[in-house]
Amino acid sequence: METSNLEYRSPLAAAFQSPHPSSCLASQTATTIPGRMSRKRRHFKGTEVSCCVKYILFGFNIIFWLLGAAFLSIGLWAWAEKGVLSNISSITDLGGLDPVWLFIVVGGVMFILGFAGCIGALRENTVLLKFFSVFLGLIFFLELTTGILAYVFKDWIKDQLNLFINNNVKAYRDDIDLQNLIDFAQEYWSCCGAHGPDDWNLNMYFNCTNSNPSRERCGVPFSCCVKDPAEDVINTQCGYDVRRLTDLERQPFIHTKGCVGQFEKWLQDNLILVAGIFVGIALLQIFGICLAQNLVSDIKTVKANW
Repeated sequence: METSNLEYRSPLAAAFQSPHPSSCLASQTATTIPGRMSRKRRHFKGTEVSCCVKYILFGFNIIFWLLGAAFLSIGLWAWAEKGVLSNISSITDLGGLDPVWLFIVVGGVMFILGFAGCIGALRENTVLLKFFSVFLGLIFFLELTTGILAYVFKDWIKDQLNLFINNNVKAYRDDIDLQNLIDFAQEYWSCCGAHGPDDWNLNMYFNCTNSNPSRERCGVPFSCCVKDPAEDVINTQCGYDVRRLTDLERQPFIHTKGCVGQFEKWLQDNLILVAGIFVGIALLQIFGICLAQNLVSDIKTVKANW
């Protein structure tokens, strides 16, 4: 009685098995089965999908996918904590930028790209691989276009940055995440407002009008204050009434330079680092596109010769 050559595979293993006989393991399988399969060994020779390309692309995208899922989860968790998920209309109520949007958008794009690249490489699916490479190429093109336009229209970008910061100054107390972001920026760059401390007149809690009943009237947020190294606890009231003083009298207590100017100075001082980061991101994107296109080409070649 002849013994069967059929091998039992679990449903899970079958689900992740490559659907094409052109898998990079095909040549190994063909060489281990004698007799009538020897002709298939000769057929597969020289037309296998590259294992190296396939699993490098898979590993590249599984990390991308997990990072996207983490960013997306953080964004959704932040919205849940603020009650946004139970009241979707509140998304448009904030006058400034909600930093959670950055996590949602970046995480969503990374998750979709990572999923397409990961499953496309694992299953040797040319549709998902083409979607991955085209989507990634589109992002690269948008980044390149944005960089060129930002360089050509520097003055317009600067005006828009001023407008953006002032709008967020107005909404400083409206959202805790926005408040933390502004405080971080002012502390990191040792600045206050877009052009200076008086920009905080735009905020209803800090403006100096007589009709303002707030205790923070004519003040600035604590993140504008010059830190005392001897203080272990942050004095959140250090900016109270400080704008009642003259410009010269303010200097020992708060930062008097605007964040736009400080940001420009930081860019000039760290130009090589910033350029290196952008070039590194661009190279990773080009590397991913090349791997995906190489794998698609291998799959098409194998299908054509099958």
